[in-house]
Amino acid sequence: MNRRNFLRNTVPAAVTLPAFLNGFSFTAMGATSDSPLARLMGTAASNDHVLVLIQMAGGNDGLNMVIPLDMYANYYNARPNVAIQQSRVLRLDGTDKSGIHPAMTDLQNLYNDGKVSMVQSVGYENQNFSHFRSTDIWMSGDSSTNRLTRVKTGWLGRYLDTEYPGYPDAYPNADMPDPLAIQISSVPTVVAQGPVFSMGLSITDPEKIYTFANPFSDYPLNSVPANKELRYLRVISEKTKIYSDIIRAAYRRANNMATYPDSGLAHQLQIVARLIKGGLKTRVYTVTVGGFDTHKKQVNASDTSTGNHAKLMKDLSASINAFQKDMELMQLDERVMGMTFSEFGRRIKSNASLGTDHGAAAPMLLFGKHVKKGILGKSPDIPADIQVVNNVPFQYDFRSVYATVLERWFCVKQPLLDQLLLKNYQSLPLIKGGPCGLPDDIDNTNNQSDSLILKMWPMPYSLNATVQFSTKGGHTQIQQINALGQVVRVLADGDYAAGTYNVDVYGDGLATGAYFLRLQNGALQKVINILKIQ
Repeated sequence: MNRRNFLRNTVPAAVTLPAFLNGFSFTAMGATSDSPLARLMGTAASNDHVLVLIQMAGGNDGLNMVIPLDMYANYYNARPNVAIQQSRVLRLDGTDKSGIHPAMTDLQNLYNDGKVSMVQSVGYENQNFSHFRSTDIWMSGDSSTNRLTRVKTGWLGRYLDTEYPGYPDAYPNADMPDPLAIQISSVPTVVAQGPVFSMGLSITDPEKIYTFANPFSDYPLNSVPANKELRYLRVISEKTKIYSDIIRAAYRRANNMATYPDSGLAHQLQIVARLIKGGLKTRVYTVTVGGFDTHKKQVNASDTSTGNHAKLMKDLSASINAFQKDMELMQLDERVMGMTFSEFGRRIKSNASLGTDHGAAAPMLLFGKHVKKGILGKSPDIPADIQVVNNVPFQYDFRSVYATVLERWFCVKQPLLDQLLLKNYQSLPLIKGGPCGLPDDIDNTNNQSDSLILKMWPMPYSLNATVQFSTKGGHTQIQQINALGQVVRVLADGDYAAGTYNVDVYGDGLATGAYFLRLQNGALQKVINILKIQ
């Protein structure tokens, strides 16, 4: 039996089975609602919060989305043919250091109303500039370069697997009668992949997903070589049919109350809003908007505030605004929060084709009633003598944003938090403490970060140097990052008592050139430029 052809010829176009096949262990199908694990852990979620994840596929140009006004001269010098005119940049309440793209007036209003949090320069330690691998890294939370040890699960899939043990056999049930996650997509993605099964259902049209019978019911189990796989498909197909009826009913119970723009992203968010209003207890929704791979014709030469990227920014801004307004009119904004991500940013320096090439770190957005209004982090450092290879070094690891969502929105506690994210990543001041009963004692960290010490001498250095850093206590990292935005050396990584420390560097073997030192101490971070000669 050819599994791929079997699936292609039998699965309806409007639904994708909520599982991947290759490499799965089919013996795991035995978990049921009566299993010891299910009885021990229970199946009720700790809260009813919903996360809506917006993927900006292609690699968003973060420097033209959140424009560094405090470094505008260097920004313009680095990309004169695509830079947004300073007079056109939209200003944000409470800051004169950053503004946003002129097409994002709706997001400007949301920010000024206290419903948007921005995180500067989000990335990871060894940026992979491949769309496919970097997307997998963001969705799995694993940036390992070892193919043999990479995890094959998604960060939200792992969370849902712990929250709802025994899936899929034990579900739907009285505590969780609905799909755990819904991806508005024709194919499942890694983000909702659990240890064995995908924890989500992929749909494209809620009106059509229920119109099919189990395509595997007519195959006798012992009549084909792949009887384990057939049993697996039969069970999963039956679950899909059940969930399809539930989704259709929820979709038909509700109507949108806000007006949405006419775009693919807006249509996906309309579906999400109706399903939430229709009563689904689904915890995670994912939507995708493409077109961000702007190597050429990113802007119009006659007016850089217009063009392809401007259309994407307007669509993102208007769609988020319409969805947030819908949540408020439906009186659901207390439960729902959204977040954007893209697999990487773009280079600081533009190219000759009115575009930008694959880069490293870029901003993330969180939106909703419970986010902390503000811009976390400083404007990316842009050298005056910009080179083609120069990249935006990451200030915040993307998994710290995930840790914040899990801890302060889904109320995940330690040690489970570290297990889900595969390592200790510090929570950030992005969500108000109330939803999970945590103290709301974390504030914008920019001023606190200014008080941290991070310096190196002699400067520039050749072979030997000393790095001095301070910490307020707790987990602390010192990383050296090259011009591509990749970590080339870790100088400190562990728990430190509050104080000031020196680290000696001897014969590091690195090439001459510009580097960055990055200090992370809990939610605090600091990045400085250093230079190696000879």
